[in-house]
Amino acid sequence: MMLRIKNIIRISILFVLCFASLQSYAANQLNGVRVWAAPDSTRVVFDLSNKPTFKYFTLTNPHRLVVDLQQAKTKLKLEKQSHNSKIVKRVRISKPPKKGVLRLVVDLTQPVKANLFSLSPTAPYGNRLVVDLSHHAKAKSPQKVAKPQSNYRDVIIAVDAGHGGEDPGSIGPKGTHEKKVVLQIAKRVAAKINATQGMKAVMTRKGDYFVNLNKRSDLARNSKADLLISIHADAFTSPQPKGASVWVLSMRRANSEIGRWLEQKEKHSELLGGAGEIIKNTDNEQYLAMTLLDMSMDRSMAVSHVIAGEVLGDLGRVTKLHKRKPEQASLAVLKSPDIPSILVETGFISNHKEEKLLQNRNHQEKLAKAIHSGVVSYFKDNPPAGTLLAKKSNIKHQVKKGESLSVIAHRYQVSIATIKKANNLKSNVLRIGQKLVIPRA
Repeated sequence: MMLRIKNIIRISILFVLCFASLQSYAANQLNGVRVWAAPDSTRVVFDLSNKPTFKYFTLTNPHRLVVDLQQAKTKLKLEKQSHNSKIVKRVRISKPPKKGVLRLVVDLTQPVKANLFSLSPTAPYGNRLVVDLSHHAKAKSPQKVAKPQSNYRDVIIAVDAGHGGEDPGSIGPKGTHEKKVVLQIAKRVAAKINATQGMKAVMTRKGDYFVNLNKRSDLARNSKADLLISIHADAFTSPQPKGASVWVLSMRRANSEIGRWLEQKEKHSELLGGAGEIIKNTDNEQYLAMTLLDMSMDRSMAVSHVIAGEVLGDLGRVTKLHKRKPEQASLAVLKSPDIPSILVETGFISNHKEEKLLQNRNHQEKLAKAIHSGVVSYFKDNPPAGTLLAKKSNIKHQVKKGESLSVIAHRYQVSIATIKKANNLKSNVLRIGQKLVIPRA
């Protein structure tokens, strides 16, 4: 009898130990916390061993976001976290409401809009709980608007460094992250554009943070960009492929995007300018909008193809090309119907030699020069109306015997009024030998 009782006790103890072990195994481990600060948002990422089950709520006085992870635990010392976010003071562990819950508190400097979602494992990361915190825009005091120094504007180029922050992009054999090298190249391209008179660069990201793909196009549009260049590094499952390539939007994606934009009537004015306002209350609004959007997309795609060819030609002088003609793809960052857009794959980061080259400063400089050269070449030949480049590229004409304003206007396919305005002419009278500036059509 005594022996039987001892065996029962042993089995019970073993069962308890096994159950505790299973509970320990099932617990979701918090393995890391990362904070990515962007100009208008902050992303907090919790690295976990399993897919998270969570609840969250916000508190005020002081401002906090509380996240309760179910069946979770951690050995992390969160007070050692460092970051450069303006709205996150720190991330800490707080007393849980019940056993088995890991309560995490994000101390904030101001009220925020929080969006929480989980991400499945994607190399080099495992399961993650992502917390996106949107900064509240602070009211700005009225400022005196400086008068423009010139009636001519710069050609605006939006330079987009792919990936960033939580999204590393492709990873090379030696562990090089695409997001890092493309940002370095993008900064070099932007610097060269800014050093070119009559041109200005706007970067979609200037640091190691993620920008939503839709927002990249919005940033370009809000900056009134004449071109969007997205810079990436290619990758493949084998290390053999190598070389640079340039991509433009495929016709299939273009058609689907036009359909999507048509459904967003509030966007018509944004995309079509004054024309959007004119057609807003007409009976045939949808058909007119479709026609105008179609024309806008056709123009953007035609310009994109030409610029892609220019850039590809210059890249071929400094690096091996993977494709000698522009490629078409259904890429989200190229989808704007109103902005010519190209995506430059600077090389294959999955290739051992090109991974090393993409990290090399001299090679980055060569790539940046080639991209810049192709873009400048196009816009010097095709400057947008009203830009400083258009003014500089105006045609000079010396009046010959028998020439009148109407003859000269017909020759250059511009209006008489345009020539008179460009030369401050008060009448239609010309004299032989007179030098005229002819704006490009």
